[in-house]
Amino acid sequence: MRTDGGTSTAPATGLDPVCGMTVDPDGPITAERDGQRYAFCSEHCRHRFVDGAGGHAGHGGGRAEEDPTATHTCPMHPEVRQQGPGSCPQCGMALEPLEVTAEAGPNHELDDMTRRLRVAALLAAPVVVLEMGSHLVPAVHDVVPPAVSAWLQLALATPVVLWAGWPFLQRGWASVHPFRRGANLNMFTLIALGVGVAWLYSVVATVAPGAFPPALRGDHGTPDTYFEPAAVVVALVLVGQVLELRARERTSGAVRALLGLAPPTALRVSPRTACGHSPSAGDEVEVPLDQVAVGDLLRVRPGERVPVDGVVVEGRASVDQSMVTGEPMPVTKGEGDAVVGGTTASGGGFVMRAEGVGRDTVLARIVASVSAAQRSKAPVQRVADRVSSVFVPVVVAVALAAFLVWALAGPEPRLPHALVVAVSVLIIACPCALGLATPMSIGVGVGRGAGLGVLVRDAEALELLERVDVVVLDKTGTLTQGAPRAELVATTGGAGGDDVLRWAAAAERGSEHPLARAVEAAAAERGLAVPAASDFEAPAGRGVSAVVEGRRVLVGSPAFLAGSGARGAGAFDAEVDALRAEGGTAVLVAVDGAAVGLLAVTDPVRESTPAALDALRAQGLELVVLTGDARATAEAVAGRLGIERVEAEVRPEDKARVVADLRAQGRVVAMVGDGVNDAPALAAADVGVAMGSGTDVAVEGAGVVLLHSDLQALVRVRALSRATMRNVRQNLWFAFAYNGLGIPLAAGVLYPVVGVLLSPVVAAAAMALSSVSVIGNALRLRRTPL
Repeated sequence: MRTDGGTSTAPATGLDPVCGMTVDPDGPITAERDGQRYAFCSEHCRHRFVDGAGGHAGHGGGRAEEDPTATHTCPMHPEVRQQGPGSCPQCGMALEPLEVTAEAGPNHELDDMTRRLRVAALLAAPVVVLEMGSHLVPAVHDVVPPAVSAWLQLALATPVVLWAGWPFLQRGWASVHPFRRGANLNMFTLIALGVGVAWLYSVVATVAPGAFPPALRGDHGTPDTYFEPAAVVVALVLVGQVLELRARERTSGAVRALLGLAPPTALRVSPRTACGHSPSAGDEVEVPLDQVAVGDLLRVRPGERVPVDGVVVEGRASVDQSMVTGEPMPVTKGEGDAVVGGTTASGGGFVMRAEGVGRDTVLARIVASVSAAQRSKAPVQRVADRVSSVFVPVVVAVALAAFLVWALAGPEPRLPHALVVAVSVLIIACPCALGLATPMSIGVGVGRGAGLGVLVRDAEALELLERVDVVVLDKTGTLTQGAPRAELVATTGGAGGDDVLRWAAAAERGSEHPLARAVEAAAAERGLAVPAASDFEAPAGRGVSAVVEGRRVLVGSPAFLAGSGARGAGAFDAEVDALRAEGGTAVLVAVDGAAVGLLAVTDPVRESTPAALDALRAQGLELVVLTGDARATAEAVAGRLGIERVEAEVRPEDKARVVADLRAQGRVVAMVGDGVNDAPALAAADVGVAMGSGTDVAVEGAGVVLLHSDLQALVRVRALSRATMRNVRQNLWFAFAYNGLGIPLAAGVLYPVVGVLLSPVVAAAAMALSSVSVIGNALRLRRTPL
């Protein structure tokens, strides 16, 4: 059926695009959009879809504005591609859109899992009280008899298992579906088996207690039930899902932050052809960015972002292009100069001709690079899933074998005994400890990192830091402070140092350039009274000119003063050369046509940087400087810090290539940066580390954030990584040791010796004990010395 009343022969999808339920593709409730038919579970979902409010709530992690026909992929298995949302056929994780858009509505998958977690926690709590209370305080049986308690637990646990845990049951079934091509056993297989068997066994024990032999009914005449582990497992797994989805949301937030650098609209100019008019003298119309075409003339006003890549055809302005080069100082752009979309104009405006739009802009290439690098990463839980692929069939085989042996050759009553043995095996193998082993250690490690001034945004980053063998460092804002500072180096002609600095600060007061702020700050540090200036000009974009106390003052580069005809600039040549060799910027001051002083503008190395680099080298790590700055400046800074390898004058997309080349050599790479231009490299590295003082894009795209912008924190978090992963391995050993010992006992191997079967109660206690051991060991990380 079609929304326009016509018919369509194309098969409908088997997944409701609104609620995510599996539906009959040939059912009566369908609608069509863009040539694709969709089936729905109800008219309510169909109406929401037709009205444009569709968005997968159950499995896809989609957005309200998301196109249900868009290509989706799995963050764990990037080779998986499918049209529309759903679950990964290999690992069961929710798929996410292949391309992130700047506009995003609510994450329906996160909302859905959060809602399920709240209900599960609310209902599981009284189940735990009813079950555990009777064991700790036997008098509870006098208040709530076992039979009544069992029915209450059934009423409370059933919604937890069948509603809150339904996505896990679905994914567990999908992992062993008989009509699928091959099985992909994973954590959801374990969860579905453990929860399903515990719940089904408990339902039978509650509804038909007479089916069990008297020996299994206890003193109160009712068999033990296991609603409590079933409900608690669902709640714990939901906690993990919510944390994972929140982490994935932050990852896509980095891409949206990049996309947000481009303005949503552009001011298009319609040129007039009449004689005497400049190319830009025409009507101006604000248009959406996606309507800008190559060759369009666009006006960029002071303070606005450049909409697309292009060339300036008229006007002049200082452009902050740190997102591309990493250089904090704006660059003057005039007629014929290239500009990059997403950069910011200041101190003037211009008209540009669009030459790169859409996917052809530098910003779009940066976004594509970040997205591709993010999808190439494997999640931290991959070890548990690999083990599960072997562990699950072994557990199932043992449970079936034990059932058959007891059913065919066991003592009477054979069938109840066989059922108890099989249930005990599956309950003791329930993946509580296995599921908690990694998240608990990672969670405590992340909390410990926060206390050390480190925000770990990506659990995988904490895992991989242990194995890092090369650290790639941006220069500006990472090794250095990222804020230029000015100081007076020399004077000539009898001019006093304070006078030169006062005059320079007065002239620079009218400029928006960061160099001007550095000069003003230097005067303020000396406590100088800066006079007023008049007749301010910035004629060439390389300096300023103003009248101060009746004198014409020029402040700028040596080339600017030479071009202005100032005398005596050559007197400072030696100091200028020495300053450039050290990576600084030379600023000359001339008064009434004669050079009188030299200011050095530098970006100081952070105080903690040398000691931190020494500590990293002591750990056997190779250090590399990777920057968009000029080679002379980069090599000067690296030389002072003892770093031998320098990659300079590197564009953002090439930064990611340098990191990828290192990884191709088998190196485990940590990239440390702070700017938009570092985002591709941060995403391409095994571990992205952002300085806390950096841009939002860098912080959003990194797995680790150094909150105090102190590289010593990197040394500490690497020690934390080693301690955390050691703890994870201990926890996994605990989990499998309990299962390895408990499964044979649950199967009845000791029955011929002692004549006693392992009760499901003991199996549940062993399962709980393994979880307690894992949690207790993880909490030791809080006190582990680093």
